[in-house]
Amino acid sequence: MSADPTQRAAGPVLEVTDLEVHYGSRRRRRRALHGVSLSIAPGETVGIIGETGSGKSTLARAALGLVRASGGSIVVDGEEVAAYGHRQWRALRRRGVVQYVFQDPLRSLDPDVTIEASLAEPLLIQGVSPQEAATRVRAFLDRVRLSGDLLDRLPSELSGGQRQRVAVARALVTEPRLVILDEPVSALDSANRVQILQILKELRTEGVALVFISHDLGSVAGVADRIAVLYQGELVETGAAADVINQPQHVYTRLLVRSAPTLHGAAAGRAEREALRALLHA
Repeated sequence: MSADPTQRAAGPVLEVTDLEVHYGSRRRRRRALHGVSLSIAPGETVGIIGETGSGKSTLARAALGLVRASGGSIVVDGEEVAAYGHRQWRALRRRGVVQYVFQDPLRSLDPDVTIEASLAEPLLIQGVSPQEAATRVRAFLDRVRLSGDLLDRLPSELSGGQRQRVAVARALVTEPRLVILDEPVSALDSANRVQILQILKELRTEGVALVFISHDLGSVAGVADRIAVLYQGELVETGAAADVINQPQHVYTRLLVRSAPTLHGAAAGRAEREALRALLHA
């Protein structure tokens, strides 16, 4: 990154306090998040862990203005954004302060646009000259270990691992303060998964805050500084990654740890998992 992290604004990059998100009508309202509070500092990587329906993606989408908060506070780069309207969110996104990487890069890469044009687009929107944009595009493609030969190709002409690395490069090219990654390696094979995780680990030294959302505790364990565990829309545990993995406090966290093959070589026995589930639902 060309920007000097020491010159950026002090304070958390993302801070949510007592966040509430509800879906549906008043009669049939479903609570997706309840009382969630979390703060993320510059250069910090936080893993958000939980099973499907726990509220992980809802939290990310609320931080991006894609889901409206029903209550609480969301502060992004010092701005209270919970009540922002469409125009205010669009202005914030155009500044490139926060970026999002989808699980499926085909959702964020235009299938009819070349890789070069896709990477340059957010820079051109910011007013960067075409020449400078071209230089930065090549630099960031190199950062994610991809050849410049791919620039004139369409997303469909790349492998899944290559497309995901392009999506990461596109998120980084505006030099954001915060990048939210939603299940960025779950659809990849082991070799591509390792490459993406290594790229994310390198970003920790450059002042970029990362939110790594996953149901796989093993993938997050080697990248995150802290881990936050969501269960049924509530934050049930948070702490240093090593503490959460080695000394989990909540029964749901213990279930996740014991069920992570990448942490223990094999998943816990069925009897042990069922015993934990029984405690969880008692």
